[in-house]
Amino acid sequence: MEARVMEQFNYWLSDPYFDEKTKEELLAIRNDSKEVEDRFYKDLAFGTGGLRGIIGAGTNRMNLYTVRKATQGLANYIIANGDPKKGVTISYDSRRMSPEFAKETALCLAANGIKAYLSDTLRPVPEESFAIRYFGCQAGVEITASHNPPQYNGYKAYWEDGAQITAPKDSLIINEVNSITDTGTLKTMDKDEAIKAGLYNVVADEVDDAYIAELKKQVI
Repeated sequence: MEARVMEQFNYWLSDPYFDEKTKEELLAIRNDSKEVEDRFYKDLAFGTGGLRGIIGAGTNRMNLYTVRKATQGLANYIIANGDPKKGVTISYDSRRMSPEFAKETALCLAANGIKAYLSDTLRPVPEESFAIRYFGCQAGVEITASHNPPQYNGYKAYWEDGAQITAPKDSLIINEVNSITDTGTLKTMDKDEAIKAGLYNVVADEVDDAYIAELKKQVI
């Protein structure tokens, strides 16, 4: 096993930044060298479609920390090249951990001073695309792994036009995510504080009604 793998494994076990549940999960696999290596031999890649991977603890897994890293990179790009005041919409599907990943995305954005519009229930990608334009947001995020097996989840990023982020912005955002090497720079905040600051907003029926109204206009 590579020295880097064990270095990362021990870092996640010892650093107070990581929660106890994560550490318990890692302790349970410490004697399984193949599993440890698969979880830590690389960072989960943020590509043009965002993140996609197996749910679990480790740098090569979908978890609160890899989601936070992806969101921090997106936030850094928005702050440098977009308008943080426009905000970001966040939706999610029925996958395991989807609500938790969506909430963490909202809290990371809020900690960066970017207003988050978080869905209060499951909503599909087309409605997320609509919500971005409905609220006039700078970007959007959908927590979904699409067609992948049930042990997977994913993170898809969209821009203000409601489409998935394309070149050259995709590469620039990927660079922002990949440039983060210190977990201490990943921001998050308390939900109540985010709500008080007006940076954490729950989206309910308003968007559903507007979306259905627009769909009806397309009926031939």
